[in-house]
Amino acid sequence: MGPSPLVSVIIPAYCASQFLAKTLDSVLAQTYRNIEVLVVDDGSSDETFDIGSQYERRDSRVKALRQSNAGAAAARNLAISHARGEFIAPIDADDLWRPENLEKQMARMLSSDNSVGVVYSWSFDIDPDDALLGSFHAYNIEGDVYTTLLCHNFLGNASATLIRAACLKDVGCYSRDLVQGCEDWELYLRIAAKYQYKVVPEFLVGYRKSLKSMSQICDAMAASHSSLLRCAERAAQLPKPARLLSTSSFYIYLAHVCAESGRQGETRRWLGKALNAECVTPLLRSEVYLLFAQSFFPAGNSFAFSRRSARAGKAITVESLRSDGSLYRRLFLGAVLHRTLQFAFEKRRKIGAVNVAAVSG
Repeated sequence: MGPSPLVSVIIPAYCASQFLAKTLDSVLAQTYRNIEVLVVDDGSSDETFDIGSQYERRDSRVKALRQSNAGAAAARNLAISHARGEFIAPIDADDLWRPENLEKQMARMLSSDNSVGVVYSWSFDIDPDDALLGSFHAYNIEGDVYTTLLCHNFLGNASATLIRAACLKDVGCYSRDLVQGCEDWELYLRIAAKYQYKVVPEFLVGYRKSLKSMSQICDAMAASHSSLLRCAERAAQLPKPARLLSTSSFYIYLAHVCAESGRQGETRRWLGKALNAECVTPLLRSEVYLLFAQSFFPAGNSFAFSRRSARAGKAITVESLRSDGSLYRRLFLGAVLHRTLQFAFEKRRKIGAVNVAAVSG
C-alpha cells in the first residue's frame, strides 16, 4: 500500500483572531496526518496573520499567506493555487472539526471511483462559546445531487466538504463575481453538474453561527443567491420550477436567521417574500407556521430554548436527536425531497442540456 494522499486544508481568514487558533488546533489534531494547512489572511486589521505565522513556525504543515482584502472566494482561490494536495478540504476560520473528520471523509473518497467529486460530513451549529445550539445539518443525499442541491443547500456550510482537486481543474475555483454569501454553494453546484457526491453520516463539523451579523447581511445573501441562480441559468441547468423552489427555500432560511437573532419584523418580511416567490411548498412546511407565530411571540422562540438548554449543561447529542426523532425526521424528509426532485426535474434538465449542446454544435 502506498503513502496516504496529501490533503490540502484551506482556511480563508478575515479579522479571525478570536477563533482562528481554535480552528487550527482542530485541523492539526486530525487523525489523518498527511495534510498541509494553507491559511490566507484576507487583509485583516487584527492579529490574524500573526496567529497564522505562529502556527507556521510551530508546525511545518502550516503555511501562512497574505493578500489585500478581496473576500473569501479570492482567499480560497489563493490557497488552492498554492495547494499541492490531491484533495482540498475547506474550513472557515471560526469552525471546528472533530479529530476523525478527514480520516472518515478520505476513507469514503478512496473507496469511490473518480466519478465522486465531493464527500461531505454532517454538522452541528455552535455558538461563540462552542456550545451546541440544537440546529444541525444531516442528510443522506448522495449520487447525482444537482437539482436537490440547487433547491436546498443540504451541505449546510463551507466547512463540511472534501473535494477532489481534479474537479476544480475541470470546473474552476470559487467565483469572485458573486456577492458575499453563496460562492461556496455555487462552486458545489458546478461540481454537482459533472460529479457524484457521497456522505459520511456522522456529526464531525462544528459550524459557528454569529446570528446578529448574519441577520444584518440577509439582503446581501439574497442578492448572492440571485447571482447563483443566474449562473445556473447560463449553464442551461435551471428549470423554472426549480428556480422558484430554490428562491422560496432560501428566503425561509433567511427568515430562520432573523428569527434566531430576534428580528421579528424581518422574519415576517422574508416569509412574505418566500410565499411571493412560490406559494405552495412553503404552506406545506410546518416550520413556516412556527416561524410566523414566533415572530409575534418571541418569548417562545425555540432557538432561545435550545441555547438555554445547551448552556444549562443539557447535552445535545446524536442520541438525544434520535430519541426525540429529530434526526430521523430530517433524514426521511431529505430522502423524500431528493427523490421527488430527481423525478420531477432531472429528465428535463438533461434534455435541456442536450438541446443547448445541439444548438451550440
